[in-house]
Amino acid sequence: MSSSQHPSKTGVGRFFCPPALVAGALCLALIACGGGGGGSSSPAPAPTPPPPAPKPALFENTLALGRSLFSDTNLSLKRTLACATCHNPGRAFIDNRLDADARVSAVSLADDGASLGDRNAPTASYAHLTPEFTRARRERFNSRQSAYEGFIGGLFLDGRARTLADQAKGPLLSRIEMGMPDRRAVAERIAENSDYVVAFKRFFGENIFDDADRVFDATAESIAAFERSAEFSTFDSRYDKSLRGEYEYNPLSKAARGRALFFSQQFTNCATCHQLRPQGHAEETFTGYEYHNVGVPVNEKARALNGIDAGFIDPGLARNPLVPKDERAAQVGKYKVPTLRNVAVTGPYMHNGVFRELATVVMFYDQFFEGSRFPRNPETGAPWRAPLHTDNLALAELRDGRRMTLDDVEAMVCFLRTLTDERFEPLIQENRLVCD
Repeated sequence: MSSSQHPSKTGVGRFFCPPALVAGALCLALIACGGGGGGSSSPAPAPTPPPPAPKPALFENTLALGRSLFSDTNLSLKRTLACATCHNPGRAFIDNRLDADARVSAVSLADDGASLGDRNAPTASYAHLTPEFTRARRERFNSRQSAYEGFIGGLFLDGRARTLADQAKGPLLSRIEMGMPDRRAVAERIAENSDYVVAFKRFFGENIFDDADRVFDATAESIAAFERSAEFSTFDSRYDKSLRGEYEYNPLSKAARGRALFFSQQFTNCATCHQLRPQGHAEETFTGYEYHNVGVPVNEKARALNGIDAGFIDPGLARNPLVPKDERAAQVGKYKVPTLRNVAVTGPYMHNGVFRELATVVMFYDQFFEGSRFPRNPETGAPWRAPLHTDNLALAELRDGRRMTLDDVEAMVCFLRTLTDERFEPLIQENRLVCD
């Protein structure tokens, strides 16, 4: 439905008589006509009513405005999709809509009800802590690898948005997401809502609606303000509580063993890419925001649904316009290292959602070790499929460590579960794995 089919709620261009004034006028008319009880004496003057109390602002700040915009389906072309659809606040900020098999879909359905993307929507939790996209050198912790030198940070899996506000603009205008045709169309949808009109004028200037680009930018800035709130990064997992002395790992538990493995320089390579700060830091995000090709195979099921040829190679980091053109060939197939916070409840996994279970991901990485005990994908029973792009595999990182046992895999999964924010712990699927 076009914006012209939704009349303005602001009252602009219409005559509007408040009910209170109508009632007051009727009362005065009755008095003037003797309807107040007869007699010839002059009626007493009506008491002056007190001025109406000012209407409280619906949005006290841009964060509150952004919270509303984040969940507003009216910002999509057919009014079916919001930011919260693909980043559900109640489900660790992922798209938890189900596919035909009644499982969380690997890729997201667009506002048009037909189009499907080719990448898995990553969690928006802790995203605001992502540094702006840049080229940098990063020292690693609990790793035998030398410092990382290359591209770091940015939003989206390829880092093409420098900031949260830049990222918020992308889905609004994407054909396979919210589908709005242009910035003006977004501004018109904002103008349909009288509460938004009041808030935008209050926070961004009385004349903001004279410029559709300013309205569009303010929309993205407000959404970003919400995403920077503590709601997205609570730091209250069992791991965080252990750092504050509020929780203690059972030293004999699988979770405690998994924690030791994770931070080990000798036995695993996890910390190489998933540890940002010195061990024990209160705001560890469990990603170094590096870019790597880790050999993820094509998601054939997703490609069968979205119509993209199974042989197509997603360019990954090479798609990022901020990467110099003469360097893009070397970046094909690389993706940003994701946060491991809430990883136990944010599947399916990898950039294309090809793996369903967290244990599968751990086994997938182990297959790069000679003599791996996991030569087959446990979800299919077949050997691991070849990566789509092999020229720049991160073999130095992938082959650092030792092959794992099944006990090691279970211990790692148990530790990763303890990175779940407290309010999302009920979402963990136990799968008969006892961790404590």
